[in-house]
Amino acid sequence: MNLRDLEYLVAVGDHHHFGRAAAACHVSQPTLSTQLKKLEQELGIALVERSPRHVVLTAAGERVADRARVILDEAAAIRMLAHQAVDPEGGTLRLGLFPTLAPYLLPHVVPALHDRYPNLELLLIEEKTEVLLDQLRSGRLDAAILALPVPGDPFEQQRLFTEDFVLAVPADHPLAATDGPVDPSVLAGEHVLLLEEGHCLRDQALSVCRLAGASERRGFRATSLETLRQMVAAGVGITLLPELAVRPPVPSSDDIVLLRFGDPVPQRELAMLWRPSSVFAELLPDLGTLIGTLATEVAGGATR
Repeated sequence: MNLRDLEYLVAVGDHHHFGRAAAACHVSQPTLSTQLKKLEQELGIALVERSPRHVVLTAAGERVADRARVILDEAAAIRMLAHQAVDPEGGTLRLGLFPTLAPYLLPHVVPALHDRYPNLELLLIEEKTEVLLDQLRSGRLDAAILALPVPGDPFEQQRLFTEDFVLAVPADHPLAATDGPVDPSVLAGEHVLLLEEGHCLRDQALSVCRLAGASERRGFRATSLETLRQMVAAGVGITLLPELAVRPPVPSSDDIVLLRFGDPVPQRELAMLWRPSSVFAELLPDLGTLIGTLATEVAGGATR
């Protein structure tokens, strides 16, 4: 048994197809198939259920593949430790961000991160918060930038920056003529457009709405901030947007008026999380400080 054979098994489990698994492993399909048969002979069990239409792992194959993923992750960590012994600021770092932050934060920080860490390859993964947490726990991510609080996990945590929410209303809405910051109480009685379940921004916006006496617009839940923005522009309703989502390079719209809140300003706090055992544990605090500084300059908040 060797690591390559375990990689083939995991690939088949992920792709359910010999051809796609072989392509993912950069080998020919006959090579992959032959090695898997040898692995089955060595272990004395069937790992793969083969049929003309699809390929799946057997129950035993699933259990072996689960263990194989752990072994492969540990082997990758060993390689990374060796790489960092030579270049502490090099390697491949997998960083996760959630969808209502990634497109708006990354344009402001990626160029500076590349300049500061020229030998560091950043792989950026955009997923909802729960998926990011699962990937962080399993080792498929090295770090993730998430909105606090994140309870119940023994992660290292570094606060990066706070981000205000702004109120987006159609240009013909009564609130659009408001001069100056508005009190959150203006939301009382309003029906606010929100994102679908699973987005942390939905939970944050709901908290603001409940405190201010607003409610969710029934019959509509957006899949993205851009959908929310278009619905406001179309005059369907009002919504809350994070500050970075209304800053350049995001284009403004003549059909939307943005209102900032007076104290107490609704906000969310962003932090970077990683496992204490991460091979990047020494690098991540400095990287987080740079991200927080850059984001604060754009969002106008204050680092904590």
